[in-house]
Amino acid sequence: MKTMTLLAVCLLSSGSAQAKLNVVVTTPDLGAVAAEVGGDRIELTTLMRPAEDPHYVDAKPSFITKLARADVLVEGGAELEVGWLPPLLHRAGNAKIAAGKPGRVLANQGVQMLEVPATLDRSQGDIHAAGNPHFMIDPENAKVVARHIAEAFASNDAASAEVYQANLKKFIEKIDERVPAWQKTLAPFKGQSVVGYHSSWPYFAQRFGLRIDVFLEPKPGLPPTPAHMAEVIEKIKSGKVRLIIVDRYLDRRTADSVAQRTGAEVLEVSHYPGAIKGIEPTYVALIDYLVNSMARSLGRSK
Repeated sequence: MKTMTLLAVCLLSSGSAQAKLNVVVTTPDLGAVAAEVGGDRIELTTLMRPAEDPHYVDAKPSFITKLARADVLVEGGAELEVGWLPPLLHRAGNAKIAAGKPGRVLANQGVQMLEVPATLDRSQGDIHAAGNPHFMIDPENAKVVARHIAEAFASNDAASAEVYQANLKKFIEKIDERVPAWQKTLAPFKGQSVVGYHSSWPYFAQRFGLRIDVFLEPKPGLPPTPAHMAEVIEKIKSGKVRLIIVDRYLDRRTADSVAQRTGAEVLEVSHYPGAIKGIEPTYVALIDYLVNSMARSLGRSK
């Protein structure tokens, strides 16, 4: 009987020791970094699908349950999810991930935000008070976010703190190893213009020396108009722009139409690991794809 009791206690203790940190993230880029840092010590749920529009995520009722059970929530923190996340959090009622708690991670903290508006004027389109929320596409910002995530995981699971720090170190080393190669690959195209669809690429452009400042949208979040398309076509022709990038969740027919009239090439891109078919759903693999595919496209236009 004593042996059976001791065995039961050991099994219970073993089960408790192996309990995983329940982590919910809003977007797949945050999920990819959280997976690197958390490894096998976390149970990870990503709310947004990789090819979904991050501004208009399909807020399923099941998300409420996931948030209610979460130990940690990682969100962008710059209003990217403002249209769908707050009502879910209200209904979930989870004090662990309430604002200001150790279980709530605002990924933009410590990031040098770009395009912060001097005044909020909705006539300028879908702008965000904290600045452009698409900061994760700069690998240096991904390192900042990874540190926040590691700190939050350690605060909520002190027993695994050393594991999280070791995983963080490995992730940062991967980025540091790849950044020089990425910059070298795009260096021949420094200052070259690329047309975007939505204004979601200033961080990538700044990091790698490209100009992505002409957009198919007349203003952020507003659909293309014939008059604006005529202006874009003229800019492409006069500036000899050869590449148009379109995020995976957007309708590329407008880009294809402009390309046919200008001779430019259309390249499908994404901020989110898992969105591009055939590409490993990791952060480093995504940046590899973006850098190399843009370099190939720009090289063909020389």
